[in-house]
Amino acid sequence: MTETSIPHAEQSLDEEETATLAVDGDDNEVDDTETDDDTEATTGVRVKKAAGEGDLFRQSEIAADYVEGLLDILDYDGDIDELVAGGRPVVEVVGAGLQNLVGQRGATLEALQELTRLAVFRQTGTPSRLLLDVGGYRTNRRKELAAVAKNAVEKVKEYGEPVRLEAMSAFERKCVHDVVNAMSGVESESEGVEPNRRIIVRPAD
Repeated sequence: MTETSIPHAEQSLDEEETATLAVDGDDNEVDDTETDDDTEATTGVRVKKAAGEGDLFRQSEIAADYVEGLLDILDYDGDIDELVAGGRPVVEVVGAGLQNLVGQRGATLEALQELTRLAVFRQTGTPSRLLLDVGGYRTNRRKELAAVAKNAVEKVKEYGEPVRLEAMSAFERKCVHDVVNAMSGVESESEGVEPNRRIIVRPAD
């Protein structure tokens, strides 16, 4: 059966909780995947009640079971950890030879995360902000993007001109926004549409 009424997982609050630092509300919300729908949460149009930690851990358990089934089908070996971190359910797959589950710049991982969120939704009836990581990809990518963001900030401060970064995924943009928003004298915002949405770092007004 094809599900046609299931909300896209990113329509629940995506981006980590930096709404008070947000320059363009979509990129600086409560999760690692941004969407324009998230601006509703910061403008008061839509309010979402936060799930309790018990509910979040239940979501991570459901997600872990689903991911384990996928690994069995795909004949991959990996240890699966489920937890709650940063106010959201998290599933981490640890092991060797998992690169194919990450894909180029995390594209496959993002698709697997979306499927896993959908599996959680089907059991709970609630859109999930689940974060799926495979082989430590997200942790390593955050470090790389922090360096990219800091380099952009240095250029902005040195030359006083905006710096446009390459097109990035929602997760990648969020990582950059977090770093820029923590630094004085600069600000960041996203422009464009997927898959060519990118960040501009500029001097703060």
